[in-house]
Amino acid sequence: MGKKILAKVYEPGAVEEKWSGWWIEKKLFTPERDSKKPAFVMVIPPPNITGSLHLGHALNNTLQDIMARYKRMRGYNVLWLPGIDHAGIATQNVVEKQLLDEGLDRHKLGRDLFLERVWKWKEESGGLILNQLKLLGASCDWTRLRFTMDEGLSKAVREVFVRLYNEGLIYRANYIINWCPRCLTALSDLEVEHDETEGSLWHIEYPLKDATGGVTVATTRPETMLGDVAVAVNPDDPRYKKLVGKTLQLPLAERDIPVIADSAVDMEFGTGALKITPAHDFNDFEIAKAHGLTSVRVMDLEALMNENAGKYSGMDRFSARKKVVEDLKGRGLVKKIEPYKLIVGSCYRCRTVVEPTLSKQWFVKVGPLAKPAIRAVEAGKTKFVPRMWENTYFDWMRNIRDWCISRQIWWGHRIPAWHCKGCENITVAMEEPKVCQGCGSSEIGQDPDVLDTWFSSALWPFSTLGWPERTKDLKLFYPTTALFTSFDIIFFWVARMIMMGLKFMGKVPFNEVYIHALIRDARGQKMSKSRGNVIDPLVMMDKYGTDALRFTLAVFAAQGRDIKFSEERIEGYRNFANKLWNLARFALMNINEVSAAEPDPEKYNAADKWIITRLGVCTEGVGAGFEGYEFDSAARSVYRFLWHELCDWYVELVKPDLRGELGEDRRAVTGGVLLKVIKDTLKMLHPFMPFITEEIFSFLPGAKTSIMNTAFPKKEKVWPEEASGMETVMDIIRAVRNIRTEMNIPPTAPLECMCFCENSALAQEILKGEGYIKNLARVQTLTVSKDGERPKSAALAIAKGDASRVEVFVPLKGFVDFERETKRLTRELEKVLKESEAVKKKVANEGFLKKAPPEIVEKERLKLEGLIEKKVKIEAGLERIKEIAG
Repeated sequence: MGKKILAKVYEPGAVEEKWSGWWIEKKLFTPERDSKKPAFVMVIPPPNITGSLHLGHALNNTLQDIMARYKRMRGYNVLWLPGIDHAGIATQNVVEKQLLDEGLDRHKLGRDLFLERVWKWKEESGGLILNQLKLLGASCDWTRLRFTMDEGLSKAVREVFVRLYNEGLIYRANYIINWCPRCLTALSDLEVEHDETEGSLWHIEYPLKDATGGVTVATTRPETMLGDVAVAVNPDDPRYKKLVGKTLQLPLAERDIPVIADSAVDMEFGTGALKITPAHDFNDFEIAKAHGLTSVRVMDLEALMNENAGKYSGMDRFSARKKVVEDLKGRGLVKKIEPYKLIVGSCYRCRTVVEPTLSKQWFVKVGPLAKPAIRAVEAGKTKFVPRMWENTYFDWMRNIRDWCISRQIWWGHRIPAWHCKGCENITVAMEEPKVCQGCGSSEIGQDPDVLDTWFSSALWPFSTLGWPERTKDLKLFYPTTALFTSFDIIFFWVARMIMMGLKFMGKVPFNEVYIHALIRDARGQKMSKSRGNVIDPLVMMDKYGTDALRFTLAVFAAQGRDIKFSEERIEGYRNFANKLWNLARFALMNINEVSAAEPDPEKYNAADKWIITRLGVCTEGVGAGFEGYEFDSAARSVYRFLWHELCDWYVELVKPDLRGELGEDRRAVTGGVLLKVIKDTLKMLHPFMPFITEEIFSFLPGAKTSIMNTAFPKKEKVWPEEASGMETVMDIIRAVRNIRTEMNIPPTAPLECMCFCENSALAQEILKGEGYIKNLARVQTLTVSKDGERPKSAALAIAKGDASRVEVFVPLKGFVDFERETKRLTRELEKVLKESEAVKKKVANEGFLKKAPPEIVEKERLKLEGLIEKKVKIEAGLERIKEIAG
């Protein structure tokens, strides 16, 4: 039977298509239900059904997949549970846009027909991102795919709502909420994005009813004054003590409002007198509630001024602002206008400026839920990695407000509450009631609102495992082991899952939370379409291969540090994939059948012992990196080992052995060692680069199963002393090569090498490596002695040795014309100095930096770094010639 040889060139597309389908077909990602192995469990942060794979998804899911594959190879029963989120507002917007193109809207269709359209869209177009995750190599158990609105999760959502309501932890109340006039729905505090913007601070006089003067207030929103119910001052403010209790006449609205005292008023802001508009400001709402004041809404749900706004009714809020200011100026009541920077909240979906609005909404009373969730993290039951994110969690949880969970849209989990038209009682139940629980009337209707998408997501770790039923999966896989997510949803999702997990399961939902970094461009700027610096992972996967993208993401995923990402870096790790492919191809072409057997350590030579020792160090480093969520460290360890130790050194050292120059026995041992090292390296790389490693592994002699079913390598016997000796031999080879390069000596010119080493044991190790030195450094003669007279016209280098240093001399007479070499290097230095000066001016030019694309600027900066490095090397070469010739 002939050898199995890899193709000459690695073609990622064909390999990825082959294995991604095969893994799923063979159910290699599905855990055993009756396994005695320890469980390792993760739930995927469910991507939105409207989503497409972006770099954030690619990073998050690559890191999860790395851990899943690693833990399988460590002998764990791994469940990585996939799913997708119904994404209430986003999905409804997509379907509404389709209807708009057809000349329809959801109100014309009606609720039932509209929801049919959404479900149809979900079946036809939703879930695109799931296929993209499969292309990424995500080893989720796809047989357990969940959807936040599937039947099981819907039952869990209703169960939680009913239980919380019955315990008094869900209530309905008039409350000031964030309202999006575009999406026509309430937003939680976390769904509002805040930006600083330039505005104005208007100083407006409110006259006293008795005409004895007035009070000047300062506001950034004059249009809301039409809803004012009081002016508040601090009781300790001497400017206003005599005015407390007096009555003001509200300009334009012609209503009487009182002057009240409240310690919440900031004496330093504006004039120290605060207009109170409880229906349109969070702080004002609290002050008005404390003083028993009624609220006056002056805007409708589309942020148009309503009937309470008088003559301004029908105007949008910004037009009304201009008109109100104009009318106030006409009365001489605008005392001052000054520029003012203010923070404006916008809807996270459509970017419309949010309007604080008084509205009847459903809330979760989170205080009683937050306290045990805080204690759980304080006690270490859930740990954040990096730990600094615990402070972010605590800051929010200790200042938490009740959670507005109702949304005025149609797509989502409809609130299981029915309102009686007769007695206005609310019936909350698991099943649709026939009559009102209060009066028995059959005239009841279900609440039109749906739950915040994050409500169902908060139940994700246990609802996906079958809760509220006591399933075998729930018993086996809850609590989960680790959660991978980004810092921006610690509040949205992580905290709420901990609260709900403790409430309904009595245990935290996960033991560890790994918070990964934010991906930025090569210059550290946030990626955005407007900047034109977005990198599409799907394009990169198609261009460079999925493994190259995955490895790049991992190698830069340092804890607590944002990732500076560029296409050039992906290209660099594509070269790494090619290096691995070429190594495997070389090995398969040079290993005979005898080599397939496990090599006998008794027959190892110095090079074998060195590579096996280095393999052990690498194995420990990679394993430690995985266990500590230090993916960058693990990736760099295996990268350095494969490229700089296995390929650069061991393969080069043993090529004569593989050619049979030292006999068939040595060839068999070398082949066996090379095969073992490649196998173990493939296993270490598999979590990072699953496709190429699976393909290569399937070609190796003796491969009978998937690489992911094999055990992760462990450190075996090592030979530190012999390895140290080999390091010295390699250092001597480097020294001779550097001298050859610096002195511009042709690579084929046979050199003489003299080593002075005081340590006799080390000298013996050097002599054992004589063949390697002669072969790789192109040395004709090698002498090793304790000391001696320094040869004339010889270059000197120092090789490292654990016991003592080794002086390496290479006589240069006959190989170097020192005068000619000095002139050549001087000319080269002049050229480099001239070029670097030009590039330096370019990158210091403000015009170039502003106009040139970022990648061009970065290219020029890298060019300058290269020229500076070249200059240093040339100067060192000139100095060396001076020393030798002098």
